[in-house]
Amino acid sequence: MIEIRKIGRTRRDLKKFIQFAIHLYKGNAYYVPPMIESEIDILDDQVNPAFDFCESVYFMAFRDGMPVGRIAGFINSHANEKFQEGQCRFGFVDFIDDPEVSRILLDAVRQWGGEKGMDVLMGPMGMTDLDYEGCLIEGFDQLATSQTIYNYPYYPQHFERYGLHPDVYAKEYKMKVPEAVPEKYTRITQIVTKRLGLRVIQDTDAKHIVKHWGDKIFQLLNEAYAPLYGFTELTPRQIDYYIHLWLPQVRLDLLRMVIDKDNQLIAFGICCPSLSRAQQKAKGRMWPFGWMHLAKAMYFKGGTDTFDLLLVAVRSDYQGKGVHALLFPEIIDVAIKSGFQWAESNPELESNDRVQEMWKDFSPVCHKRRCIYKMNL
Repeated sequence: MIEIRKIGRTRRDLKKFIQFAIHLYKGNAYYVPPMIESEIDILDDQVNPAFDFCESVYFMAFRDGMPVGRIAGFINSHANEKFQEGQCRFGFVDFIDDPEVSRILLDAVRQWGGEKGMDVLMGPMGMTDLDYEGCLIEGFDQLATSQTIYNYPYYPQHFERYGLHPDVYAKEYKMKVPEAVPEKYTRITQIVTKRLGLRVIQDTDAKHIVKHWGDKIFQLLNEAYAPLYGFTELTPRQIDYYIHLWLPQVRLDLLRMVIDKDNQLIAFGICCPSLSRAQQKAKGRMWPFGWMHLAKAMYFKGGTDTFDLLLVAVRSDYQGKGVHALLFPEIIDVAIKSGFQWAESNPELESNDRVQEMWKDFSPVCHKRRCIYKMNL
């Protein structure tokens, strides 16, 4: 018999919720364990400012006292207002290959959403677009990035058997780092910077980035990503939270900004050495030795042969003018000097031709696909 339990909000309870997935995928070569404390922070309503406008609930399923599944339910009031829809999102969903287990988990969130007056169930998604989203439907033999979901091949079958239908698809790309900066991009840089009066800058002072550029970066992110599926603009509290959480950890040589003659931010690109193998070695724990694996991958040449393309944003009035190409020459040069051989994108909507067009000169291979599912409550 399967028992469904609502999970408490203490950090001890949330740790058990997080650790279930780590145990479920133990020994899987492609799964990347999250850093447990960071994962708890996402779900802790005393830490994550998204709870200013979000609600959540957490469930685990047990059989004979042993955990066999988990799921979270989210309601984002800002998203529901923006999209004029009563969305109940499900995420952080993992389960053994038993349709009864997945059904009971989804039923629990579905009932919770119905009691809250929601109209649709959709996922896998998080509270905001900066959280994990999209069920893996292709690429089960590919190493996950530290920013994405890995799931077993049976997950899509369970979701569709339950009655969920594909709502949107996303792709991920892997690209070869060229041996030298392509002359094409050097030429484009010269033309675009002269024609539009722009320049590419690198700030080497982490404190100055946080103080001077942090808010500007996330405000530009809000503007550039506003039209995308499921995206809700970050609030001032969220922006302040992410500024102090992320920017001090960024490798400064992999952050580039484009500014105009008035020093206004026009575009930015943020990359990061792949932490996937390092997190596998850390097994979700920073101490006693997890930090060493992460530091090696982040800062030492040869620590990883791959870097992740985290965020690229161009101000709306400059989109379609070749501005994104200004970011490539210097980042490629850093990638070559750092010994990176590969670059990986984050999930990109299949319909987002403009973003996918950026990679066409780098022999991109679509090695993973994802799906967000949806159904009426």
